[in-house]
Amino acid sequence: MALSACSADEPPDQAAKQEARPGETATTPGEVVTLQPGLPGEPATTGPAEVAEEEPENHSDIAFMQMMIPHHAQAVSMAELAEKHARTPAVRRLADRVKAAQGPEILFMAAWLEERGLDVPVAADHPDSFDHSAHGHDGMEGMLTPAQMQTLAHARGKQFDGLFLRRMIQHHAGAIAMAGRAAEEGTDRTVLEVAADVSVTQNTEIARMQDLLGAL
Repeated sequence: MALSACSADEPPDQAAKQEARPGETATTPGEVVTLQPGLPGEPATTGPAEVAEEEPENHSDIAFMQMMIPHHAQAVSMAELAEKHARTPAVRRLADRVKAAQGPEILFMAAWLEERGLDVPVAADHPDSFDHSAHGHDGMEGMLTPAQMQTLAHARGKQFDGLFLRRMIQHHAGAIAMAGRAAEEGTDRTVLEVAADVSVTQNTEIARMQDLLGAL
């Protein structure tokens, strides 16, 4: 709303009110208002802008962030095995991408938990320590058992490539399922963004791994 310059004898607020045109409501400097259209034949009205308040984190948010750290950590361990034992260059490149993406995400999720004074999983913790299925909730999905990880570690060449791809597809599918639950049940904006990123990225990588499997 355009206002004429205030005279030296008038307070700024009074000048603003005098310059307001019919049908308009003058506001104080810096006040944010919204325009509400009226019904047919009625004038529009203005009012204070509504600021959406961010929902606090809930159990689903916390469970997702705590479980996804050991989940990502296992994927990084699998990728490190591929750096040593994969025969196909494309498999090694995919493993590099997994490691490059999920390593920083682990640090980000740990920082989110620390900011809220929540327990942060570390490498020495057993994954079951943060699996919320023990408390009657959905738990980690897609995780390889110790025996499966050992079998992968002992594989070499083409055998390793095929096994790595199949196990990583399993692992990614579990992460996508967990992200889907967080998207449905979570309330924290940051967690929802992480879950969406996990879903998009890992769905894309599953499609790539399926192509690589077909080419072996």
